[in-house]
Amino acid sequence: MIKLTALACGILFGLGLSVSGMTNTHKVLGFLDVFGDWDASLAFVMGSAVLVTAIGYRYVLRQPAPRLSTEFHLPTNAVIDRPLLYGAILFGLGWGMYGYCPGPAVASLAYLRLDSFVFVAAMIFGMLSSTWLKQHFLT
Repeated sequence: MIKLTALACGILFGLGLSVSGMTNTHKVLGFLDVFGDWDASLAFVMGSAVLVTAIGYRYVLRQPAPRLSTEFHLPTNAVIDRPLLYGAILFGLGWGMYGYCPGPAVASLAYLRLDSFVFVAAMIFGMLSSTWLKQHFLT
């Protein structure tokens, strides 16, 4: 049941990204171009997501436990350290250079475009190589 629910949530998330235009790199890059020809429409998408999340968290966290688990799994680390900053910089550079972040990149695979597959392959390579990078540069 948990895997089926996760699949349904992933499909709903991908559909939402597609319908909102988050899988369109030109639209995302237009949103990031705040000093040029700025496309503010994605601000409404992000604002809506924040609003739904805020309301959802208030409701869900009042429950004694999640429906499909025995406990909530919330982040406990509140420290802003070098690995977090480096990761945020790399994330922002990748998003700004191409117009994808991980969720929309995976959702864009449904369009069967070569550039989406190349981006996701590069993203997976970056994720897999993070252990090596941490050992050699972040210690």
